[in-house]
Amino acid sequence: MIDFREKPQLTVHYELVNKHIDTHFKDSDITVFHEMPTLDIHLDIYHIKPKHAAFEVLLTSGMSSIAMNVSEIEQNSESYKFAELMTLIPKGVDFGKIYPSGTKYDWIISMLKQSAKFPHFYDTWVGIGHTIQAHEEIIPYSENTNYCGCLVLPIMTFPEEFQKIDSPNGTINIYGLFPLYKEELEFKIHNGYNQFINFLIKNNTKEVMDFDRVNYCLNVNN
Repeated sequence: MIDFREKPQLTVHYELVNKHIDTHFKDSDITVFHEMPTLDIHLDIYHIKPKHAAFEVLLTSGMSSIAMNVSEIEQNSESYKFAELMTLIPKGVDFGKIYPSGTKYDWIISMLKQSAKFPHFYDTWVGIGHTIQAHEEIIPYSENTNYCGCLVLPIMTFPEEFQKIDSPNGTINIYGLFPLYKEELEFKIHNGYNQFINFLIKNNTKEVMDFDRVNYCLNVNN
C-alpha cells in the first residue's frame, strides 16, 4: 500500500481552491462534504449552488495536494502535475447533511472522490481524454445508476480563467467529469477519445449530468 505520508503534501492548494470558489461563485450557497479521517488523501467535495444558474456544481479539493506522476509526458509535463475535478448536476439534487448519507445520489460524490484519488493510488496522472472505471469489472458505481465510469473533459460552461488556478508550485487544472455507460466506456477504450467525442457533438450533449441520458453506444460495434 502506498504510504502517502512520504509524499509532499501541498496544503496551500486547499486554500487556493477555496479562494478560487469564493472568487467565481460569489453569493452562492455552498456546502462542503469533508473527508472522513483517512490514511491516504484528504479530499473534500464542494457542493456549489449558484443562484442564477440552471445547474449546481460539485468540485474536489485535495486532489492537487499531491503532485501526479507525469513522467510519461514528453513535453511540458510540469503543467499537468496538479488537477481538481468537477461535474455539473441538475438543480435540487439532495446529498443529505454528510457523505455518505445513503441517498440515491451518493454515487456522484463517490465518482469524484474515486477519480481524484485514482492517479495517486496508481502513481500515474489523469488529464483530458482519460477514462476512469468505477470498478475493474466495469460495473456501475451503485445500484442507483447504470454509469460504469467517466471521461475527463475540458470544461465548456465556464471561461478559460476558471479552468486554471495559479499556485507557487505550478498550475492547478480543473477538469470536468462526464459519466459513461459500459458500452460507451468500451467504445472509447477501443476507438479513442476523438471518435467518442463525435457522439457528444452529434447528440448536442449538455455538460450538466443527465441521469437518464441515452446510451450512445448501445448498438454500436467497436
